[in-house]
Amino acid sequence: MTPAARYAAAIDVLDQILDGQPAEAALLKWARGNRYAGSKDRAAVRDHVFDCLRSKASFAAKGGDQTGRAIVAGYLLAQNADLDEVFSGQGYAAAPLDDTELARLAPDADVVDLPEWLLPKLREVAGRDFQKLTEQFRQRADVFLRVNTQKNDIKSAGQSLDKESISTSQVTGAATALRVKSGARQVARSAPFLSGEVELQDASSQKACLMLGAADDETLLDYCAGGGGKSLALAAMGYTVTAHDADPKRMKDIGPRAERAGVTIPQVTEITQQFDTVVVDAPCSGSGTWRRTPDAKWRFAEQDLADLVELQRDIIRQAQGHALKQFVYMTCSLLRDENEDQVSFVEASLPKWTCVRQERFAMDQDGDGFFCAIFEQP
Repeated sequence: MTPAARYAAAIDVLDQILDGQPAEAALLKWARGNRYAGSKDRAAVRDHVFDCLRSKASFAAKGGDQTGRAIVAGYLLAQNADLDEVFSGQGYAAAPLDDTELARLAPDADVVDLPEWLLPKLREVAGRDFQKLTEQFRQRADVFLRVNTQKNDIKSAGQSLDKESISTSQVTGAATALRVKSGARQVARSAPFLSGEVELQDASSQKACLMLGAADDETLLDYCAGGGGKSLALAAMGYTVTAHDADPKRMKDIGPRAERAGVTIPQVTEITQQFDTVVVDAPCSGSGTWRRTPDAKWRFAEQDLADLVELQRDIIRQAQGHALKQFVYMTCSLLRDENEDQVSFVEASLPKWTCVRQERFAMDQDGDGFFCAIFEQP
């Protein structure tokens, strides 16, 4: 595919997303319908789509309309690129911009790339760093790996990855984390990954796990385990981990990942015992990860937040009863409603638990936005 054809494909995918289709589903549909596209073509189209979604509002303002063509035009204007090369109408390129489209272009237009109703909540969290936060939402997030210290040390793991043309660097404040500087698309095929020396896990998520400290076979229930990233990290820290999820299908990857890592993580649907520690990585807005899933921020509504807050409280009530010593609450959210306000809820409604430590991890170059609170019984 030519560069212009890739942009034309991105326009088609964006129009599907604007019609209400989730980004991943729209990209998959396009890939299946265009099997001639190679892996580099698919990666380029995906990158264009996600770059456009991160800055959808500002690119639409520059392009003068809420369409795939206008958003891509705004994207190109932001890069001072030649619109005529992309909208040439030649081969598989998009048709030239007509006079009406050209008249709507506003290269200097700039708006905040977030839903308006969320701005007061994010200003409350970010304070004087609000402008910096809004710019962060427009950037791509780095890829991070967690080194399985039961198999290798971080320096040696970095050297093993380097031999496979995957360049990494260590991350301040996360003793197990490596930032992938180049070669991210090769990680899943690399020997260190296939042998369980490294796993994909955001650096902030790793920092939250490290807050629990090392263990000596203390039992731990990962109550909302999902794909098992935290289960694996905590098992590597010495915890005897059991995984649980309300939807068992979400745990389908835990078995293969655990085998690769050299640990055993049983999965349960019914909880029949108590554990020293219970970890709840609660379903949330995911606002701290919106750089990776930018279409999610445009689909997230005020009622969605209200529903999530109530769901989180229901899960807290259920999960904390299985903890003997320690109860841990985590989210990948930036919002107080899902973080500090839920800490207040626990202490007000479940007085046997006292928050002994809470930490908010910023969404920046060193990881996604994340929150962790640790509760203990007095």
